[in-house]
Amino acid sequence: MPRKLLSALVLPAILCFWSGAGLQAQNAAPASGETVTLAAPAAAVDEENPFAGALTLDGFIERTGAMAYPLIILSIITAFLIVLFALTVRQGTVVSDAFMNSADALIRKQDYLGLLAVCNRRNECIARITAKTLDFATRNPTASFEEVKEVTEAEGNRQSSLLLARIAYLGDVGAVAPMLGLLGTTLGMITTFHAISAKDYGGSSQLGLAQGVSEALLCTASGLAIGIPALIFYAIFRGKVNRLISEMEAATTHLMALLAVQYKRAARAVASGRGPDGQPM
Repeated sequence: MPRKLLSALVLPAILCFWSGAGLQAQNAAPASGETVTLAAPAAAVDEENPFAGALTLDGFIERTGAMAYPLIILSIITAFLIVLFALTVRQGTVVSDAFMNSADALIRKQDYLGLLAVCNRRNECIARITAKTLDFATRNPTASFEEVKEVTEAEGNRQSSLLLARIAYLGDVGAVAPMLGLLGTTLGMITTFHAISAKDYGGSSQLGLAQGVSEALLCTASGLAIGIPALIFYAIFRGKVNRLISEMEAATTHLMALLAVQYKRAARAVASGRGPDGQPM
């Protein structure tokens, strides 16, 4: 709708300017006896704004050639990843206060099955780490605390790697986009020089060369326009993920300390001939 409205406003203005310039030239020609050559309106617009033809989708594809399609796809992927990570890379998806309060209370009560049920209902990294730990501990009741701790550390490293690997796609897009733009520029310049060498342009050879090079460089500008925002947002999300990983490690350490207390209590109870609840065995 805005494109149609812009066309409806711009086209009549161009036609009025064209007709007014033509009438002025016709009135001035008999008086001066000189021939007046009018420049095309499109050329005047291009001198004022060289990117005017590339602001539309059709104009961009026409001026950049076949490399326009990969650049358009990369721009869509970049926008999608930025929106996705803005919604998913947050503290609620890694570690939340609600889960930590529930886990703390259930571990103190030694209600491990209840905590495992809570972990299965929560979609958080700390919940998956706790679920993996409790699953190993319940399936291997004779396992020592050091063995349980190793399982926890392994799952924590895996969750951290998954978080970093997700945002790495945005960094890859930021690295690939300028390379595609440079490839499009190189191919465009090769085509331009080949066309100039195959034909006799005469005095207009420099004009044809400049036009071809300017259109080829549009690929590089497009690749940089995609890659720079992608790398900026990648740096922002990487810093946020590192902060969330630190909080996840602190939460995991807290839960493992609570489990260590329960293991020591159970060991002392067994040594004194009483059960974990303090009752005689």
